[in-house]
Amino acid sequence: MSSEIIVSSEKPLCLVGGAVAATSEILDISQWVDGFVAVDSGADALLAAGIEPAVVVGDLDSLSAQSRASFADRLHEIKEQSTTDFEKALTRVASPALIALGFTGGRMDHILSVLSVMVRYPDKPVILADAHDVSFLVSGRKIAFELPKGTRVSLMPVVDTTVSLDGVVWPFSQRLMAMSGFTSPSNAGLGGDVVVRADAAVLVTLPRAHLATALKAVARG
Repeated sequence: MSSEIIVSSEKPLCLVGGAVAATSEILDISQWVDGFVAVDSGADALLAAGIEPAVVVGDLDSLSAQSRASFADRLHEIKEQSTTDFEKALTRVASPALIALGFTGGRMDHILSVLSVMVRYPDKPVILADAHDVSFLVSGRKIAFELPKGTRVSLMPVVDTTVSLDGVVWPFSQRLMAMSGFTSPSNAGLGGDVVVRADAAVLVTLPRAHLATALKAVARG
């Protein structure tokens, strides 16, 4: 799908969705980003936090009347129903890294839909964030990131893929990973660099305290 870029930044941005996102989480993430993009009812969370989004994107069918009035000059309504609001926003934002907050709570089908969109747009450097975890995809490349000894590192394949993992308690090399087969849901760093190589999409999850590490891992120039 070809979409017009409506928000562009040389620094990370945050997409805020309609799942549960506490004001404290939004304010904490504000130190890492250049601005916020509200995805439909995610505007309500930003309004509660006292933050004005650069734009509100989506079909806007879940947007409250208060947010619609408060952000009337920055609504970008996209009525077509063949894409989710997350995809509408993701394809219209350009940034070296995108933090997606408010997309991992609530309905499981919504979470899986977000992962599906991320797999289809591997050039979009997205970090899914909530109060507990940060998650990002590694696909068709190698990444390395430094973690303190004992830090939790989880790898879950989104599609069947061959993966190598080093710098952890239980390393493996050129191992086929699949949802119906081998996974690595709870590994731990040895201290130093953790290196992930994946032919196709594998989801890496770290504790929320390592958001800065995730940003460095996914950032594109």
